[in-house]
Amino acid sequence: MADHFLDAERRGKQGHGLARIDWLADQELDPAARPERLVAEAGYERWEGQGALGYLTLAAICEAQLASPPANARVVVASHCFPTGMLGYWTRRLADGGLVAALTATSPARLGHPQGGPPLAGTNPLSIAVPSSDGRPIVSDVSMGRVTYGDVLAGVAPQDELVPFGGEHAHKAFALALGLQALVGALAGDGYGAVLLVGRPTADPVPGLRTAAAGTRLPGD
Repeated sequence: MADHFLDAERRGKQGHGLARIDWLADQELDPAARPERLVAEAGYERWEGQGALGYLTLAAICEAQLASPPANARVVVASHCFPTGMLGYWTRRLADGGLVAALTATSPARLGHPQGGPPLAGTNPLSIAVPSSDGRPIVSDVSMGRVTYGDVLAGVAPQDELVPFGGEHAHKAFALALGLQALVGALAGDGYGAVLLVGRPTADPVPGLRTAAAGTRLPGD
């Protein structure tokens, strides 16, 4: 967890950095809890957090995927998995190990409809990482909020900015947040959870993207 927090600080993501320590100190935690893999099939795994922090559950899941990668692709579902931190940290870890990864996770409802109403969806981030032969993966990590809840905790954004991103097109971010929430809820069940798609790449699109970008900063750089 310390490595996770410090990596967030190095990347300028204060909301997922050391500010999280004080927040975690106020949560009801079971330090003895350990995540458990309940189902282990070639193309599907199911994990139960069992009260462990989502950080620890995703750490165990990533270690398991790197130790035994899928022959082609695998869906991994984690129940009772919260908080999960900076999702790009986990997908980058998998990409550094040569795997393509797409990860989403749910959180408390904090985003309301752009036209008003109660909060209905979490900020529900989505991260995608693709490894490359040049050693630098593409790592996209996007929250569906204009700011993250972590930004509010860290004092770098006010609470009233915690709305779907996109301005006059915020309905798109709201739709994504609800869609991701329903996806995870359908697969993981009650409570907060995470869904990971991990696979072996059969092509290497990143070098071509970097050439076309001509020095423009790409996600994850």
